[in-house]
Amino acid sequence: MTAMTSTQTPPAASLHTPVIGWFEQHARDLPWRRPEAGAWGVMVSEFMLQQTPVSRVLPVYEQWLARWPRPADLAAEAPGEAVRAWGRLGYPRRALRLHGAAQAITERHGGDVPSEHAQLLALPGIGEYTAAAVASFAYGQRHAVLDTNVRRVFARAASGVQYPPNATTAAERKLARALLPDEDERAARWAAATMELGALVCTARNEDCDRCPIASRCAWRLAGKPAHQGPPRKGQTYAGTDRQVRGRLLAVLRDSVSPVAQAALDAVWEEPVQRARALDGLVADGLVEPLADGRYRLPLT
Repeated sequence: MTAMTSTQTPPAASLHTPVIGWFEQHARDLPWRRPEAGAWGVMVSEFMLQQTPVSRVLPVYEQWLARWPRPADLAAEAPGEAVRAWGRLGYPRRALRLHGAAQAITERHGGDVPSEHAQLLALPGIGEYTAAAVASFAYGQRHAVLDTNVRRVFARAASGVQYPPNATTAAERKLARALLPDEDERAARWAAATMELGALVCTARNEDCDRCPIASRCAWRLAGKPAHQGPPRKGQTYAGTDRQVRGRLLAVLRDSVSPVAQAALDAVWEEPVQRARALDGLVADGLVEPLADGRYRLPLT
């Protein structure tokens, strides 16, 4: 059986009520979903959750908000402190970007995370996804929020394919806008609900269709779950990569309150060419600051 064509896509309205109803019953109690989190808590969570599972984010998120409850609190610190507090979440440039956004919020918006999508998008380090997510989850606005989980739900339920493309396409954005409920609050709920459905039920592997509230309407399931026919899905490797070396080098710097000698960095990775390349990359990315005496530290400015 072939996948549904675009003319066979389930009507959007038929998906809204069951998905949102499922979310009301099964949504996880996460700190950034609580009212007290505010827009800053939502923004911090969105930066941290990029390519990182909830279980790893939770402890760092709690420590971060306890230390920096408002953007101005973070903006007042050296960017290296943001990198230090980021710990082992990975992709530490996100810490620098969040610090830069906090500075811009403090300077341009009086320390309050702006509510307008265009103003969010104008902040450093904020892309289309994060701007839409903050506007939707923090301010209840109507925006298409397309993360990996949502894209997978839409690919299966509406497009009849197992996986979305490797990179977000214009067709996906058009579909996401078409599926949005008309009313702002309901659209924001739909955004959160589809994200949760992809995270808990419509997962990349071992999807649990018996628990899915729209299984009877899912184009991919009704088509007999045809196997993925697109380009190979990108796998994530870590062991032996420059990312691993960068992580080890940063760990040494995070654990030291004073600048670190080259010898201490040399000790964490045997292969000198890869080690030097990783260190040069950290310097180029602004995550590490070389000093005139040959030592290194986390950035102060």
